[in-house]
Amino acid sequence: MSLYVAGMLAASAYHMQATIQLAAGFNVQLWSFHHDILALRNGHLVVLSNSIRQMTGLPGQSGSVPVLGDVIVDLDTNLQPVWVWNAFDHLDINRPLLFPDWTHGNALLYSSSDGQLLISMRHQNWILKLDYRDGQGSGDVLWRLGPGGDFTLKSGIDPTDWFYAQHGPSFFSTNTSGVFSLGVMDNGNDRKFAAGVVCGGANAPPCQYATVPVLEVDEGAKTATLTYHQVLPPTDYSYFGGNTEFMEDGDIAYTLCTLKGLPSAKVNESTGTGTSQTVWEMDMNTLNAVIYRATRLPSLYPGVQW
Repeated sequence: MSLYVAGMLAASAYHMQATIQLAAGFNVQLWSFHHDILALRNGHLVVLSNSIRQMTGLPGQSGSVPVLGDVIVDLDTNLQPVWVWNAFDHLDINRPLLFPDWTHGNALLYSSSDGQLLISMRHQNWILKLDYRDGQGSGDVLWRLGPGGDFTLKSGIDPTDWFYAQHGPSFFSTNTSGVFSLGVMDNGNDRKFAAGVVCGGANAPPCQYATVPVLEVDEGAKTATLTYHQVLPPTDYSYFGGNTEFMEDGDIAYTLCTLKGLPSAKVNESTGTGTSQTVWEMDMNTLNAVIYRATRLPSLYPGVQW
């Protein structure tokens, strides 16, 4: 039996807007908290937030432009900021994919193997690893996973088979550094194709489609090998939201937040080896809602697993 908890979104925004000046000498003013929060084993909370800067001389822009960039804040057990990471201090503002929402972080992962942080940035088509080291790190970007990043894609076509506008990554292995496995919901909004491939035409791939990739990431060799890659049909194209999870029996669960731009959604569980086969599906088409993420629970009772 599968028991799922789904996070639904109405048409209204999912941001809690607040303008907050951080204490403890951190020179950043937050615009909002958004998308994700991590509860760490030391009792700290790592929250995803953002800030706005007025920028000039930006590619394709004229005059002064307000740019929204991500900020990560580590709050101690007294909810005081003790470590802050600011995208404006570490990323190239001249790599715009969509202004003014420059980075659009949407998920955080804590790497228990080495105490580092991963952040998924939808508008950069990247997952970044940051030098966090349980609050003692410099904040440097250790690597960028995705098209145009630091890794060579194996067992797939570069750039087509990378993830684009992604959501909801999760570790698919107990080890989370060195050589490890990472799953992600590839929404595929702005997918790039190999030279000479024109999407949308006769005998050509659709321009927009979603996939569920699982990558074996080798940090030393800087390779990302596709070990699983479920390409979803156009009817299951989900342009935002969603997530992936690895099940104990080897199956892969994924959430399709919204289908074909309509307020409808599905949660699917498929076999994780060989030709992918659907073994369970929850269709939410009649609820007139979208599902941002869904997660499987063993049961509602402590120590009980169905």
